[in-house]
Amino acid sequence: MTIKELNNELGNIDIYLLDQILKGRYSQEMKILDAGCGEGRNILYFLNNGYDVFGIDQNPDAIRMLHFILGSKYPNCPKENFSTGEVSATAFGDKSFDLVISSAVLHFAKDHDHFQQMFAEMIRVLKPQGQLFIRMASDIGLIGHKTNDTSGKYFLPDGSIRYLISQQKIKELTDTFSLEFIEPIKTTNVSDLRCMTTLVLRKK
Repeated sequence: MTIKELNNELGNIDIYLLDQILKGRYSQEMKILDAGCGEGRNILYFLNNGYDVFGIDQNPDAIRMLHFILGSKYPNCPKENFSTGEVSATAFGDKSFDLVISSAVLHFAKDHDHFQQMFAEMIRVLKPQGQLFIRMASDIGLIGHKTNDTSGKYFLPDGSIRYLISQQKIKELTDTFSLEFIEPIKTTNVSDLRCMTTLVLRKK
């Protein structure tokens, strides 16, 4: 397979999500929600392989671009599966999805309450025994950050401001929402400028 063929199959998928695919975590009968899908970089593999995929994003321009991609490459995929909206308040029914993906989304939470609303909404639409893939900025292994205010957002050494998850917060979430780890917590330190944590969880 050439690089171009590989890119057509996978797109710009999160490498840690690709790791889960290569481990055989996901099967074609699964119904998938990409919460914060953007232009669809994490769903091309699933579309190419016949999965039932949905997405939501607050950016209407991103959804318009995704609709254009669907129309040109995936005419059999309903465009209405992908809509503009807030992750914190979706129109999907309870226990609708087997897998919810949230890649580089939750660290844009405005404060603790907003983060909790987004997280709770993803759990609401997830079926029992459903899987949750999260990748977001964290304070795990990060040196030299400082709190912006009491909202949970931090000034990071890379110049950005992000809501950071902590090990204590992860424990609170797993306890509150009855979640179990499929894999241990993994954190990547990017040159001491930011740290990105990957959570692979199952709803009990």
